Amino acid sequence: MSEGPLVVLVGPMGSGKSTVGALLAERLGAPYRDTDADIVAAEGRPISDIFIEDGEPHFRALERDAVRAALAEHTGVLALGGGAILDPATRALLAPHPVVYLSMDVEEAVKRVGLNTARPLLAVNPRRQWRELMDARRHLYTEVARAVVATDERTPEEVAQAVLDALELKDA
Repeated sequence: MSEGPLVVLVGPMGSGKSTVGALLAERLGAPYRDTDADIVAAEGRPISDIFIEDGEPHFRALERDAVRAALAEHTGVLALGGGAILDPATRALLAPHPVVYLSMDVEEAVKRVGLNTARPLLAVNPRRQWRELMDARRHLYTEVARAVVATDERTPEEVAQAVLDALELKDA
């Protein structure tokens, strides 16, 4: 088995990376880590505040560093922020790792994310902006993933099982 995480979850905001990641970690008897949580802990403020006060480029630099550190240090289940795959260096770092893309359609995203103001990239017109984000990112998620697991109309437990099945991982 390679060094680094047992599984890395990528996908858009609201796809369930945090919830499914925690379930997977529990089922695998492994630690769970979320790079967005790492950034919030290091900065002492929410991601939405970082976006507003320092701008997206600053946040993306923090994110790149957080992902690099987590891939090097973490041996359990790792969830990345929705935009982490935008960085070519991050995509290259993901290449040797078992990455799963948690996908969902726009209607599911609107149900899950709604008008959440903590989502700075979806503040104005969530449905249109989510579609635009996905048009720009879908191929990147697919590029880095060893498996794609659809989350639409599935419980977090069903998604976790689909990830285990896709990667042929066994429960602890």
